[in-house]
Amino acid sequence: MSFSVEDTFGLKDKVAIVTGGGSGIGEEISKAYARAGAHVVIAARRQERLDRVADEIREMGRESLAISTDVTEPEQVDNLLRKTIEKFGRLDIMVANSGGGGFPPLDKATLEDWDKQINLNLDSAFLCDVGAGKIMIEQGTGGKIINISSTAGINLNPRLAAYAAAKAGVINLTKTLAVNYAVNNINVNCVAPGFTATLGIRKAGHVPPDTRKDGTRIPSLLKPNEPYHVADACVFLASEASSHVTGELMIIRGMFHMERSNDVLRDRAALTR
Repeated sequence: MSFSVEDTFGLKDKVAIVTGGGSGIGEEISKAYARAGAHVVIAARRQERLDRVADEIREMGRESLAISTDVTEPEQVDNLLRKTIEKFGRLDIMVANSGGGGFPPLDKATLEDWDKQINLNLDSAFLCDVGAGKIMIEQGTGGKIINISSTAGINLNPRLAAYAAAKAGVINLTKTLAVNYAVNNINVNCVAPGFTATLGIRKAGHVPPDTRKDGTRIPSLLKPNEPYHVADACVFLASEASSHVTGELMIIRGMFHMERSNDVLRDRAALTR
């Protein structure tokens, strides 16, 4: 049996939830899913951001719900899932994208600081994944669960101790759920973006210029991620093209980390001349 590219890589009439869908990577995933043909439910705390993205999705000819949700609260996650089923009658894709960093120096950090980061970045993924998994099992048609981790969960990051620990936990949670849900034909995978040039990061002035100090232009693969790089990976993992991919970690970072390391080496070499 042969399938078209649209059948294999498209998401026509699939129903997806994207948490953290009002900005940054989550916004780009939501729009990419809509372009691929999905109806998208977006969740985050700030309703005004959600409404803007939902309007853009509807302009693409797809349906969208914008549901203000604190994904660290079980009752609010339940509400998100319930409203999705009430509107669309099913759920095909769950993207647990909500999260954030920030942590005091270790000598000043408290258990409350630690718990907030674990709650936001790991507990929220557990609530969304398991809630979606129950619905997908009841449907009996399988599904796709995609967790957004970070390269901070793979590599040492002394400035983001709790965030890095939580994101490492998300990777392990992904693998555990993949084993448990395989019998139900539910794929569970994880995407770990490296440094990504979201609008907020750009506005904060954290994105390096396109040229090096010597005036040479930096090749694309040596630049930071753009949000669409992460979104494209999520479209693949939500599509039939990834039907036999589960329990895997997809790292999206190009070679920016190598460019950054080389930049440090170049500066050191200049100082020794």
